[in-house]
Amino acid sequence: MPGQRPLKTGLGDGQNWPMTKILLAEDDNDMRRFLVKALQNAGYDVASFDNGLSAYNRLREEPFELLLTDIVMPEMDGIELARRATELDPDIKVMFITGFAAVALNPDSQTPKDAKVLSKPFHLRELVSEVEKLLAA
Repeated sequence: MPGQRPLKTGLGDGQNWPMTKILLAEDDNDMRRFLVKALQNAGYDVASFDNGLSAYNRLREEPFELLLTDIVMPEMDGIELARRATELDPDIKVMFITGFAAVALNPDSQTPKDAKVLSKPFHLRELVSEVEKLLAA
């Protein structure tokens, strides 16, 4: 479709497409570094933050294709971050990464209707596969 850009950079294909931008909110430092490295290795441009409020402030400055967020975080939890993010940009895709999947699946939690949940622990292949599927949807 004219005007649309591809979802991922074509690594090694000679194309200079813009990379898909992912906003990551995860308060666990080791997990955040792990996720950033995995997503960058898969060809994504990742901006990461250790709390929901900082991530939201960044989202107000520039658009992202995907919000990848933990649920339980300081300053603003992932559910509130996702709610605000989709108000700001209704087209943003949302994926929760959490050890508390039942919270995200609670119908009263006001999660975005198309949000996906990836429960910890997970494998890198699973993360990248789920991100690719969500972005392609």
